[in-house]
Amino acid sequence: MKKILVVGASGQIGTDLTVELRRRFGEENVIASDIKEPSKQVLESGVFEILDVLNKSQIESVVDTHQITEIYHLAAILSGNAEKAPKRSWDINMEGLFNVLDVAKEKKLSKIFWPSSIAVFGPTTPSQFTPQDTIMDPNTVYGISKLAGERWCEYYYQKFGVDVRSLRYPGLISYTAEAGGGTTDYAVDIFYKAIQDRKYTCFLKAETALPMMFMEDAINATIGLMEAPAEKVKIRSSYNLGGISFDPQTLANAIRVHMADFTIDYEPDFRQAIADSWPKSIDDVRAREDWGWEAKYDLEAMTKIMLDEVAKKFK
Repeated sequence: MKKILVVGASGQIGTDLTVELRRRFGEENVIASDIKEPSKQVLESGVFEILDVLNKSQIESVVDTHQITEIYHLAAILSGNAEKAPKRSWDINMEGLFNVLDVAKEKKLSKIFWPSSIAVFGPTTPSQFTPQDTIMDPNTVYGISKLAGERWCEYYYQKFGVDVRSLRYPGLISYTAEAGGGTTDYAVDIFYKAIQDRKYTCFLKAETALPMMFMEDAINATIGLMEAPAEKVKIRSSYNLGGISFDPQTLANAIRVHMADFTIDYEPDFRQAIADSWPKSIDDVRAREDWGWEAKYDLEAMTKIMLDEVAKKFK
């Protein structure tokens, strides 16, 4: 029987992913874990374990106790926060991954999911429709750790037979959990400020286009990759994943369709340099061809859902 452990279940991805995994595979078969307490929805819908990814023995204990067969390892320090604490972020992002990979190897787990990011690309990467295989020269702590992680995931697959699967996530937009310190998080925070204040001050320039994705598409892609037959998973570093690309002024205009008095201004900070080094759009043809990936949500549909769902939180 499939028994799943979600590491990092309190984060933006982990919150939505845990709920969907429990819906699909049963609450009793999905164990949530994090170093901090998760949302009420995650906490009350199944088993939750306090878990530090830097403590391998804790991971081993949870795996043994619950007879885990698969791990979704999501715990990480994101791009903006990682620049504030480089060494700590490297330790968490890399040692946590090593611990999970080693447990998977030693316990012979069936599958591992680990998320990479568009942060693996850099200032000399082709920025439009960035291909699967291209120049990768990240200049952020987060991007460097993700690129290193991709190489280690492929190494563990090639050398030890660990079935690791990965996606290079674009910016993810969700109403379930609030922003968590990433460079693309303006595209989440803007909806909260729109509902609360009818205005938003963006930390990126108006024309800064970045690849984005509505969380439901990201969750479907993640589970779709994990459920794909092994012979269809032909890339063991990480798959490009595309969705919708837009800049802050375009998103603000989409919000104004529903909220005519919404205003936005711009005060770029250190995250502007990070965004400038990232792609503007992603070519994900390999994911489409290999295991049938397809996005469902465009900018208009995502904007309407976000405004409606965020508004419910303030009623």
